[in-house]
Amino acid sequence: MNTVSILNLLVTIIVLGLVFWIFWWLLAKIALPEPFNKVATVLLAVAAVVVLLSVLFGKMRFPAITL
Repeated sequence: MNTVSILNLLVTIIVLGLVFWIFWWLLAKIALPEPFNKVATVLLAVAAVVVLLSVLFGKMRFPAITL
C-alpha cells in the first residue's frame, strides 16, 4: 500500500465514522421505546462493524478473504 492509498483509507474510515455517529445521535434524539431502541442500536453497531471490515478487507490484498 502506498501513501495515497493509506490516506484514502483513513479519509474513508473517518467519513464512515462520522456518518455512523450521526445515525447514533439521531437514534438518541428520536427516543424510541426501549425494546425498539435496543434493537436499532444493535443493528446500527453490527452495520458499522460490517462496513468497517468490508472497507479494511477491500483495501488489503488477501487472496483467500473476500467480502
